Amino acid sequence: MRLFQNSGLYPSYLARLNKLAADASSFVERRRIFLEDRFGALHFLKPVLDGSSEAFFTNGDDETQQRLWAREQRIPGKPTLEAILLAQIEHHRTEVFYNMDPIRYPSHFVRKLPGCVKQALCWRAAPSGNADLTAYGAVLGNFPSILESWRSKGCRAEIFFPAHDPLMEQYGHGDRPIDVLFVGGYSRHHTARARTLELVASLEGTRQIVYCLDASRLTVFAESAIGAWLPLRKHRRPAAIARIARPPVFGRQLYGLIGSSKIVLNGAIDMAGLDRGNMRCFEAMGCGALLVSDAGNYPEGMDRDKTISTYESGADCLVEIENCLNNWSDVKQKAYQGRCKIRDLYSKERQWALFEKLLEGL
Repeated sequence: MRLFQNSGLYPSYLARLNKLAADASSFVERRRIFLEDRFGALHFLKPVLDGSSEAFFTNGDDETQQRLWAREQRIPGKPTLEAILLAQIEHHRTEVFYNMDPIRYPSHFVRKLPGCVKQALCWRAAPSGNADLTAYGAVLGNFPSILESWRSKGCRAEIFFPAHDPLMEQYGHGDRPIDVLFVGGYSRHHTARARTLELVASLEGTRQIVYCLDASRLTVFAESAIGAWLPLRKHRRPAAIARIARPPVFGRQLYGLIGSSKIVLNGAIDMAGLDRGNMRCFEAMGCGALLVSDAGNYPEGMDRDKTISTYESGADCLVEIENCLNNWSDVKQKAYQGRCKIRDLYSKERQWALFEKLLEGL
């Protein structure tokens, strides 16, 4: 099977990639550096991570990388990123196109795919307004309620999961000096999670609390010396959070931070109802930290009595965290069981086998 997997980059990650790949002068070298950094690796299929000769991977929105490929192929002028992606697919003689960035490349793109492509699938685990993905053979995701919403729009939708990255086994086997880690976005629009983060931040005086937050440029400006004089209060984070906030982390840097943490705090946003199991859950458990997350419907292996801890409210979260830290010698066994479950139930081999099975059913 000639597989082509396309993904995309967070704007906040691009600065890290540009620094890591500052000396990369070819498409292959920049791509190698990206894949070795493991950003998004839980979504990348086994042939891609194994370097199979029949698998091709790119980030279609990485203009630097894509234009390196276009120049190496002597494509004249300045083609659009969409044109470069189509040229890559044709050059690779792709049979199966798997797209992690379908909002950028929706149905109108699928209809332009060359004739060599037999199946096109995409991953989308978030509500997406009026986006049209009906031209894809299937929309994949791990939130049943969101899959149902895609079905209501005329798409075929199938359950699929992130997978344990084997490199996670290198992390989290020593001391864990960080008591509680949170990595992700912060927005006052996500009121329940924002309140929980503010409450947990108050533990900083007695516990080692680390928040790595992806803040907007407006938030950064609002919290600056100049911004403090302007009417931007709604864009500032609470003092307890701003005081301990660090820049966002990704890839191997994230693995290392999780591996140094006892607890990884997670909180769903108003996106998938009671469905739970975002990528942070898989990353936290895969690197051996205890996942403390809000109550809801979790996938197999994420069991509140055996492998994770859950909370009902911000106040309840504080109690749960203190109980876990005060009884860490016992609780760390729960974290270990969680690590084993994620490794066994969501291996790259099982993810790839499920992908092949889905293809057979299309």
